[in-house]
Amino acid sequence: MLCLRPQKILWLSSHLVWHFSRCLNPKCTFETMIIVGDALVSEEVFDEHFVCDLSACKGACCVEGDSGAPMNRDELPLLEAAYPFVRPLMREEGIRAVEEKGLYEVDRDGDLVTPLVGDHGECAFVIFDTNGTAKCALEKAYLEGLTTWKKPISCHLYPIRLAKLTDFTAVNYHRWPICAPACECGSKLKVPVFKFLREPLIRQFGQAWYSELETVYEVRKSAV
Repeated sequence: MLCLRPQKILWLSSHLVWHFSRCLNPKCTFETMIIVGDALVSEEVFDEHFVCDLSACKGACCVEGDSGAPMNRDELPLLEAAYPFVRPLMREEGIRAVEEKGLYEVDRDGDLVTPLVGDHGECAFVIFDTNGTAKCALEKAYLEGLTTWKKPISCHLYPIRLAKLTDFTAVNYHRWPICAPACECGSKLKVPVFKFLREPLIRQFGQAWYSELETVYEVRKSAV
C-alpha cells in the first residue's frame, strides 16, 4: 500500500510544497510534492525529460504490459459512442478481442482497462503502420474527424500516472525501461515531462491549472 506522510512544509512563491515519505512496503523513499490547485505534483514532472521517439520504440507502450490501458468510469460511454466509427479502422484480431471480452474489462487489480488481444498481447485498439509501429485506432478516428474523443486520458498522459487521494490527485512520473529512447530524446531536446504533456494536462486539469504549473516551473528554475 502507498502511504504518504508529510515530513516538511516549505513555501515556493504562492505554492505549498510538501516533503513526503512515500512508503512502499517495506522500504521508504523521500520525494517532494508541490500542491497546484487540487493536485499534488511530483518534482520529477519538472526535472525529468521526455519526448516520444516512435522510430526507436515502435509504440511499445501499446503492446507491452500485463493489461490494457486504464480507463476512468466516465470514459466508458465515450468509448461506446466512438466504437462504431473506430471499428472499421481496427485489425481483425482487435475486433475479435472486443467481441469476446467487450469494450473494456476488469484486470487482476480490479481496474477498468481496454481489452488485450489474447491474454498477454497488445491493446485491442492497436493498429500498425507500414513501418510496424503501433498506433491507436481510437486516435486515428479522432484525427480523421470521425469522433470527438481522442483516447483514454491514461494513454494521453503517459508517462504521467494519476492517483486519486482523499483530497488531492497525485501527479507522478512513471518509469518504464521501454521508454528509454523517449528519455534520451527529451534530454537532448531539453523538454521537461510536463511540457511534452501540455495538451493532455490541459485536457485533464484545464488551462488555468497548466498556467499555474508553468509558473511553479519558472519559480523553481530561478531559485536554482
